[in-house]
Amino acid sequence: MKYKRILLKLSGESLMGNDNYGINYQTVYHFASEIKSAVEMGVQVGVVIGGGNIFRGVQGASKGFDRRQGDQMGMLATIINAMAVQAVLEELDVKAKVFSAEEIEGVSEKISWRKSVETLEAGYVAILGGGTGNPFFTTDSGAALRAVEIKADLLLKGTRV
Repeated sequence: MKYKRILLKLSGESLMGNDNYGINYQTVYHFASEIKSAVEMGVQVGVVIGGGNIFRGVQGASKGFDRRQGDQMGMLATIINAMAVQAVLEELDVKAKVFSAEEIEGVSEKISWRKSVETLEAGYVAILGGGTGNPFFTTDSGAALRAVEIKADLLLKGTRV
């Protein structure tokens, strides 16, 4: 096996499929199936997802929202997307756990590199939502940060932006 641990970064827009907004189930199912294939090959998979299919902070700022608050809204959108990917992975009998830069009781645990690595080593897909937890940083920056934190051998970026 070439890679023991990877981090896959998906844009929120990639979850839309051919739709103009939101989450396209068939598209998420396709991504989840591909992730399952990697897991079945013994690869530990971490996933970071953007939120632009629901809300993009910088665009909110251009419409009058405070940029900081707009980015926080975008971070919440990433958690919604993380939950969607988790749900479909679990339908495919792939264990998955959502972590977030901000804990949301009953939905996600606060990101910790130790817990993320333990989760990966236990055979779960670790879905890392909420970006970096700070405004003004893209989820691409969050993906790079999380890849370093979990000591990923490879960072893959599947985005439309």
